[in-house]
Amino acid sequence: MKRPTMRDIAERAGVTKAAVSFALNGRPGVSESTRGRILAIAEELGWQPSSAARALSDGRAGAFGLVIDRPAHTLGLEPFFMQLISGIQAELARDTTPLLLTMAEDQAAEIALYRSWWARRAVDGVFLVDLQLTDARVPVLEELGMPTVVIGAPVGTGRLPAVWSDDAAAVATAVTHLVELGHRRLARVSGPNRLRHTSVRTAAFDRVTAELGVSGRTLEADYSGEGGAAATRELLSGARPPTAVLYDNDVMALSGVTAAHGLGLRVPADVSMVAWDDSALCELVHPPLTALRRDIGGYGARAARRLRDAAAGRRPGDVQAPAPSLTLRGSTAPPRADG
Repeated sequence: MKRPTMRDIAERAGVTKAAVSFALNGRPGVSESTRGRILAIAEELGWQPSSAARALSDGRAGAFGLVIDRPAHTLGLEPFFMQLISGIQAELARDTTPLLLTMAEDQAAEIALYRSWWARRAVDGVFLVDLQLTDARVPVLEELGMPTVVIGAPVGTGRLPAVWSDDAAAVATAVTHLVELGHRRLARVSGPNRLRHTSVRTAAFDRVTAELGVSGRTLEADYSGEGGAAATRELLSGARPPTAVLYDNDVMALSGVTAAHGLGLRVPADVSMVAWDDSALCELVHPPLTALRRDIGGYGARAARRLRDAAAGRRPGDVQAPAPSLTLRGSTAPPRADG
């Protein structure tokens, strides 16, 4: 069945295409009775305005964009992005704004996509995720004047508004819990070091462990289950292994439990484990994982509201989401007396 057009509406109503245009765009030039008849026919036919035509008429695409620069296999397994996108979509659905989601192989490809989208009026703004320590995207988006909301801490974001939660406070919460249980040798399995939020978490981990007088070691991984398992085996196979490990996401923590079992170690009797970003996965493993929990869907909704404001010409400021809280489960306990 072909898509209904303004010509179809005009033929059904017995009026000109110009009259249909006036009626559908709320412009004068037709009587109220004719306008009502045209609108009823448009609804009956299921007519929707063409995004290309709308962009030409008022400069708006009526859509927002999100580009993710991560391996597809990692993205498909990580609940964080699924929950974030769900929160964004839930808010955008309030005014039926679509989200254009795609992936890029690197920052250069991502920047080229932004330039193309903006030149073609394909989107009215974008969400910027995974800010890097040296990030070429920020100055380009500022140069384009493209409405953008950063999902991450407002550091290195230029004039772009940010929606963020306090990663340093979350690290302090998790480390303090482990130290209060009696752990003195801690480790952390991080995401890629090039990411700004990884840098924030690493600095906080080093600072808090030093302040509390315990040892702390961070080992870089890539958020994947394979990376988390490999890092866990390396940490736990040393001469003085940690008695507790904090993971930067739930997928790596889940694999960490499996890797520990593979080494003949018990969780939490031999090693305690804490996950970042609580999800259903944390309750499916044995023992269920103690985890840092935040409202990721709400995080996405806040970002969507800010981007809607930015696209409308308003200047939204940064907004800080509530800090993650710690949900205690069976994967953390005091260390062995001989540990």
